[in-house]
Amino acid sequence: MGSSDEMPVVLITGCSQGGIGHALAREFAAKGCRVVATSRSQSTMADLEKDPKLLVEELDVQSEQSVSNVLSKVIDNFGQIDVLVNNAGVQCIGPLAEIPISAMENTFNTNVFERFAGSMRMTQAVVPHMASKKNGKIVNIGSISIMAPGPWAGVYTSSKAALHAITDTLRLELRPFGIDVINIVPGGIKSNIADSAITSFNNLPELKLYKPFQESIRERAFLSQNIKPIPAETFAKETVSVVLKKNPPAWFSTGRLSTVMAIMHHMPIFIKDFLLTKSFMKNGSKATK
Repeated sequence: MGSSDEMPVVLITGCSQGGIGHALAREFAAKGCRVVATSRSQSTMADLEKDPKLLVEELDVQSEQSVSNVLSKVIDNFGQIDVLVNNAGVQCIGPLAEIPISAMENTFNTNVFERFAGSMRMTQAVVPHMASKKNGKIVNIGSISIMAPGPWAGVYTSSKAALHAITDTLRLELRPFGIDVINIVPGGIKSNIADSAITSFNNLPELKLYKPFQESIRERAFLSQNIKPIPAETFAKETVSVVLKKNPPAWFSTGRLSTVMAIMHHMPIFIKDFLLTKSFMKNGSKATK
């Protein structure tokens, strides 16, 4: 990638402190890459600004102008973009029958339309440059939850499923231009995602039908952080080494429960339903009888 004496230039979105984009930025830099770390607010990346190996830029992926400005700056500074990492998303926890449509819209707006439109705006911006070199990598961050969707996280899981479908399509469409598209599928990674999950749940109207399940739903909000998640730094190390391979895989999954969920994906539906019900609906079973 790039000339033989230069390490790749990596542009990452969603690099706020406490998230996996932040850990990825540090790890790509540690591997000698020239990293452009971005998020909507510069103040959320204050510690990254102190690292001379990182170029930190404010970037609103919803703004054509903002994307164009940052890309111009990257090309001016480095002459190339080799890897684009589309990262970010919010959680939404609660029963589908009672979550207000407005909360669903907010999650889809953020994870699918904002992130999708944002991811696609970024992708469309870098593809002509990568295609002209017949070389480049686009990395989308998905979620292992889509392998066996369970109770209480249906909105989040379906928003991530949309991103997986987009990634699969892009991989085929961009292959003729020498561009690799990689779906990174995290399991349980230590991050601040549970904060957004419990905030979204606490902001819902009081549950009616599902009040007996309230404790189970709260537990689901913290699931990724309560299953001994792997450190974000470990996730970043494994992910970066895969992305930097000459021929990276189309799909890479790591993190707590990633193997279990992949196995569950292939189980008969009645077994899957039994296991998911036992795991996530235990608190309310008696109360609904």
